Amino acid sequence: MSSVDSQQRVLSGMRPTGKLHLGHYHGVLKNWVKLQHEFECFFFVADWHALTTDYDDPSGIEQSVWDMVIDWLAAGVNPGSSTMFIQSQVPEHAELHLLLSMITPLGWLERVPTFKDQQEKLREKDLATYGFLGYPLLQSADILVYRAGKVPVGADQVSHVEITREIARRFNHLYGREPGFEEQAEGAIVKMGKKNAKLYRTLKKRYQEEGDLEALETARALLKEQQNISLGDRERLYGYIEGGGKVILPEPQPLLTPESKMPGLDGQKMSKSYNNYIGLREEPDSVAQKIRTMQTDPQRVRRTDPGDPDKCPVWDMHKIYSDADTQDWVQHGCRSAGIGCLDCKKPLIDAIVEEQRPLHERAREYEGNPDLVHSILQEGREHARDAARDTLEEVRAAMGLHYR
Repeated sequence: MSSVDSQQRVLSGMRPTGKLHLGHYHGVLKNWVKLQHEFECFFFVADWHALTTDYDDPSGIEQSVWDMVIDWLAAGVNPGSSTMFIQSQVPEHAELHLLLSMITPLGWLERVPTFKDQQEKLREKDLATYGFLGYPLLQSADILVYRAGKVPVGADQVSHVEITREIARRFNHLYGREPGFEEQAEGAIVKMGKKNAKLYRTLKKRYQEEGDLEALETARALLKEQQNISLGDRERLYGYIEGGGKVILPEPQPLLTPESKMPGLDGQKMSKSYNNYIGLREEPDSVAQKIRTMQTDPQRVRRTDPGDPDKCPVWDMHKIYSDADTQDWVQHGCRSAGIGCLDCKKPLIDAIVEEQRPLHERAREYEGNPDLVHSILQEGREHARDAARDTLEEVRAAMGLHYR
């Protein structure tokens, strides 16, 4: 039985799309850097997921992997504080995906909102494949193979965590009730001692009869503190209070991340597909050129024309990068025509270049030393495989595949 505390474990991944941009930095990577100091974090390159839509031309995947991982490291993701690895180098993801496919109804996959959305957006591709239909299940396997209790997602990705919870619940219902489960659970309660046993039974009754979620959380905390029951008994009692069997695959919770407000150069969301982005490691001269040529309020035809910052994409960037004094200066100067558009853009250029300076410095260490990047991913792979093997050993045993 694994001693994993799933609520302290975080899992997140990215498809290898090549070099990242400032939208990725503000929307994902800054959050990863924070989480790595608060939880046990597993961050992976989702190269198999890339094949679900780009199977017909995988030529760019390998280079994209290295470019993206260097961006992670440049942003401050620390291999000493987190586990970084490539999905396809941990074959346990694929094995769990296969085993979970045996119990997952087709309708569950077809109703995932992003399944139809992606089909609509990528109409030029032939996505009538088993791999594309099954990618939400592969995402579930990615999460469950590490028994991750928290998954950082935006609001549009919550449905993927929900289907993972349903699959974990179905798996535990089918395979968590070993012979004599209730007798073993009742025996485990006795081992807790009279006082704790009475409290557990009271909390169990409150949750099962009244749906009291606070009672459920209190019971979980109580079990976590118990020193005189085995890990197997603890997992049985987690399942027993919820009215199911032993919890083999814990249900993950979405860790909602604030929506990235990083605008692109044209005011839309920053995206490579819109070609409106600033690269995470873009050179200062290129950053300056892109900002200087940004479109501004169309009403400001001449330098002496007053403008409206709320109609200008440059102002959206000031809201990310500029302090209150600078923002006041922009608002007043633009509306009164006291400053020109190039004047307005200058502090923005300086702020972005300054933000990127430590990223360039960290990246240089890895750009000139690919062996170091490979060794980081190799070490991460070994750690990830150790964790994944523990899960698969228990899953195989539960499904009757544990041979001597």
